[in-house]
Amino acid sequence: MRLTNEQIETFETDGFLIAEGALTDADLQPVMDELCAFIDTRAQELKAEGKIEDLYEEEPFEKRYGLLFQQCKEIGKGMDIMHMRGRAMFEFLHNKNLLDVAELLVGPEITCSPIHHVRAKPPAAYEEREGPGFHNVPWHQDMGVMMYEAEESNVVTFWLPLGDATEEMGCMRVLKGIVKEGYLKHQKAGGTTIWPELLPDVEPTLAVCKKGDVVLMSRYTPHSSTSNRSDRCRWSLDLRYQPTGVHTGRTAHPDFVVRSLSRPDSVMDNYEEWCRLWVDSFENRQGVSMHRNEPREGEQA
Repeated sequence: MRLTNEQIETFETDGFLIAEGALTDADLQPVMDELCAFIDTRAQELKAEGKIEDLYEEEPFEKRYGLLFQQCKEIGKGMDIMHMRGRAMFEFLHNKNLLDVAELLVGPEITCSPIHHVRAKPPAAYEEREGPGFHNVPWHQDMGVMMYEAEESNVVTFWLPLGDATEEMGCMRVLKGIVKEGYLKHQKAGGTTIWPELLPDVEPTLAVCKKGDVVLMSRYTPHSSTSNRSDRCRWSLDLRYQPTGVHTGRTAHPDFVVRSLSRPDSVMDNYEEWCRLWVDSFENRQGVSMHRNEPREGEQA
């Protein structure tokens, strides 16, 4: 998919754009299959430990995880890109359709940021508590989870659903058109969120989208989500791409080149090496991985 000049201008002005139909079912299915295999393995382990009773093996992708989560909150342990380190996910990070969009926003020399996640947002009825957290993110900018050295780095967030992301399911909400204001201070209370008094007085836009769409956001775009009031999981990936050579905002974790016009040999296409880099980053921790929580006077971060 190629964005039009008008779409690129909209993104640069609003800090937000939904690239409809950017991905195909064939692009996403290997990742979904890998997630299904992970969930099945975890379910079998938890059943053997006596922590769940029903495996719900006949339930569809969008419902099974929630039903397992309802029985045991440990079902999602280890279910993130850097911990799973799946081959299908590694290959998807190089997906041509994704990178064609990224190239129009960051240029032909593209690095995959180390800040990326898989999220399964279960129905709120299955949660033990409501409120901010990994499933319901408060108002924040992605710059709020990066080192200040990355403020000038053109890091673009690619948030993409693996199924429907409706208002009922707690789709993303964004505040458009304030990217020129730059970074807004964040606090720790409430889960790395913009200081309430600094939150722009802008009507939120609902990022309702479908499988195959990609929600594009600037590092300075405030966004949040609400509870999933449906009976299905809202599955999503949030990935980040940036120009090669600029600061990633998280030096403790590995970034890697995924496209290069000038140096195609620099592209990381070795799955085993990618896994090794992640394992080494955990076992021999160096660099910085942080959230920027600026305290008010008299407070501690």
